[in-house]
Amino acid sequence: MSGVVTGDAVVLGLQPARLPSRALAVLIDLVVVWAAYVLVMIGLMVATASLDEAAVAAVSVAAFLLVLVGAPIAVETLSHGRSLGKMACGLRVVRDDGGPIRFRHALVRGAMGIVEILMTFGVVACVASLVSERGRRLGDVFAGTLVVRERMPAARVLPVPPPPPWLVGRFAGLDLSAVPEGLWLEIRQYLTRARELDPGVGRQLAERLADQLVARTGTPPPAGVPAETYLAGVVAERQARDARRSLAEAGGGGGVGTRAGAWTGAGTGVGTGAGVPGGFGGGGAGVAPAAAVPSGVSPVVPPVQPSAAPPAAVPAVPAVGSSREDGPPATGFAPPA
Repeated sequence: MSGVVTGDAVVLGLQPARLPSRALAVLIDLVVVWAAYVLVMIGLMVATASLDEAAVAAVSVAAFLLVLVGAPIAVETLSHGRSLGKMACGLRVVRDDGGPIRFRHALVRGAMGIVEILMTFGVVACVASLVSERGRRLGDVFAGTLVVRERMPAARVLPVPPPPPWLVGRFAGLDLSAVPEGLWLEIRQYLTRARELDPGVGRQLAERLADQLVARTGTPPPAGVPAETYLAGVVAERQARDARRSLAEAGGGGGVGTRAGAWTGAGTGVGTGAGVPGGFGGGGAGVAPAAAVPSGVSPVVPPVQPSAAPPAAVPAVPAVGSSREDGPPATGFAPPA
């Protein structure tokens, strides 16, 4: 990776393109440009058949400069450093500070490309790229540019090996608030690559990281526990805390919503008649059903304020089929004699 520093003093981790990928990109560009040049020259030969030799030579030189020099410059300027070959190989031309190139950068690279690519068949460009630390040719040096890789392979995220079962839960009371993220990253990288290191080097690195962790937490590892095992146990404890915190946040949000919905149903049911959440039902002072009230909580029913005048008494209606002592039955139906 190349430490490219921007104007704001920010270091960019860019991977410079090496000679094989750059040579392939240049080869693709040359094939496309020469094919276009041949087609243009065929058309000019047909169009300038009636002109003299001087005019034909002038048109040929102009076509050479426009197609083989001007076209690549225009493409790199308009595409901000991505020609057809660079697009195919996943490359891009950027400034030394990581910004996009402009016309002057593309012009200097194209002018120098005539000498180090076309006139010397790429020998000068290959030698300069091999000598340069970041694989730059002379055109990049004079223009202040750099060819970098855009498509980077995705890094594999290796899992941290778990600690022994007898060590799980031993660090539950450990204070991890003072451990910086940089130290966590170093410990994780060591644990994921410990099997690839030399045993002696890995032991020294584990002891150094364990000492830093003890200095941050203030608690030494248990007696007889190796440094690598101690690091694995502490990392597992931190992961377990993060998992419990995430579950608590997710569960807390769901519980609040459920309780709020239950109380909403209970409050809506009171005074709407049937007590159904959502306000359905007839008039009256109904109470929400048990399903709308949380378990173990009694619904609060507001007291009914008496009106100024007592309601009029409603006459009792006798049941169907009952009879009175005087008069016909309540239904008005007289049975046959």
